[in-house]
Amino acid sequence: MRPELPGPRSARGVALAAAGVVGGFLAAGGCVAQETADLAGGGITAVEGIALGHFTLEERPTGCTVVLAEDGAVAGVDVRGGAPGTREIALLDPVNSVQEAHAIVLSGGSAFGLEAASGVVRYLEERRVGYRAGDHVVPIVAAAILFDLGIGGGSVRPGPECGYEAARAASAAAPAEGSVGAGAGATVGKLRGRGRAMKGGIGTASITLEDGLTVAAVVAVNSVGDVIDPATGEVVAGVRTEDGTGFADARALLREGEVRPPGDAPADDPSVENTTIGVVATNARLSKAEITKVAQMAHDGLARAVYPAHTPSDGDTLFGLATGTHEDEAGLSRIGALAADMVAEAILRAVRAATGLPGLPSVTDLTGTGR
Repeated sequence: MRPELPGPRSARGVALAAAGVVGGFLAAGGCVAQETADLAGGGITAVEGIALGHFTLEERPTGCTVVLAEDGAVAGVDVRGGAPGTREIALLDPVNSVQEAHAIVLSGGSAFGLEAASGVVRYLEERRVGYRAGDHVVPIVAAAILFDLGIGGGSVRPGPECGYEAARAASAAAPAEGSVGAGAGATVGKLRGRGRAMKGGIGTASITLEDGLTVAAVVAVNSVGDVIDPATGEVVAGVRTEDGTGFADARALLREGEVRPPGDAPADDPSVENTTIGVVATNARLSKAEITKVAQMAHDGLARAVYPAHTPSDGDTLFGLATGTHEDEAGLSRIGALAADMVAEAILRAVRAATGLPGLPSVTDLTGTGR
């Protein structure tokens, strides 16, 4: 049983972990909850041993998301962006000795948001969850952040209290998606600046095969580029036309030379405020090197669904977790390919479930539909 622990008095926000709840329009210091469609397969929490919790701050659209594996999960990571903000990445290298992680934190707030992981460490220590070192228990908590400081005032960012509350809210229920947790301040389509961007968010997806193998992902989408449906090649969310009513299409803009790639943009260009971060998980029994390979392959899904991706000025990072409850031989190539599919699907779900902000319309605002 999960003990009832008092939350920090200084924390302000809304803990969002129940199935079918999406954080709404975050403005004027408030948060409105909306219903969303049922999540087939339960998203990343369909993987046995995985729980997820969001915490969304009230003061401005930002927050953090915690993926818990309290029984431990073999962990890896792959960083493809040129400007990452991370914690405990070296520990996850397959050549290093610690094999399992107990939580992964995805956070807004740029480098300041890495502090959210400290709250998760405290939460796990209170529950005596962690790496055993003599008489001590040391929780292994890795983290990655995205840049959302320009949305509503950068002095408000997730800290230890945010991480603690997200961990406390964690559940195996189908997670909330859209403008919650690490996706609360996320935006997409910034090649023409924030004035023609759209609202991003966080999404999750999973697949369970007949043999019981489950592969899943959760992704916070804060890309400089467009989100594209790999099945159709159509832009789902991204840089808008000058009148704001349609899509300019980042692929066309870059080919026409009308915009500079993110790595070439001036320091004050809003297009550098990006990064897509996430976690892929499976119930397969994998080694640390194998789950790292799964994280690498999963980036193919990010590249299919985001254009451009992995730029010099973003921090695109995907973690991998393997809980090992499915003992049958699953096939590493199959797991990695499915992980890429789930990342792409999670990205599409993130923007389709997002709620718009003033000047940052959602997919529904622009098209009248979440599809």
